Amino acid sequence: MSERANKRVLVVANETVEGDVLHEAIGTTGAAEVHVVAPALNSRLRHWFSDEDEAQRVAQDRLSACLQRVREAGLDARGSVGDGDPFQALSDALRFFPADEIVIATHPEGRSHWLARHLVERAR
Repeated sequence: MSERANKRVLVVANETVEGDVLHEAIGTTGAAEVHVVAPALNSRLRHWFSDEDEAQRVAQDRLSACLQRVREAGLDARGSVGDGDPFQALSDALRFFPADEIVIATHPEGRSHWLARHLVERAR
């Protein structure tokens, strides 16, 4: 049985979820199964007023487009909308999708709130 036959890759991405770079990276992982988590990011004001609907809808739209591309590339792909905190979304996903590898797709340094909040280091 090949390594690809069992390799499970968890992807956490928001705005970058539809980008070509992410899809190329997923293709190079050798994944047999992919689970994509799109955190439902929200403004502080909307969060404070418990208005999560728009954040959920936007995350679901991005997730759907990403899953379609991953499936078109021939991979078994599923996904979910996750918590607005990307680290919590990652932790939650690992409870039901024990991944062999994690891909965190974010904007470059200087533009990424996730890097500023040390998401990659915390995930390690």
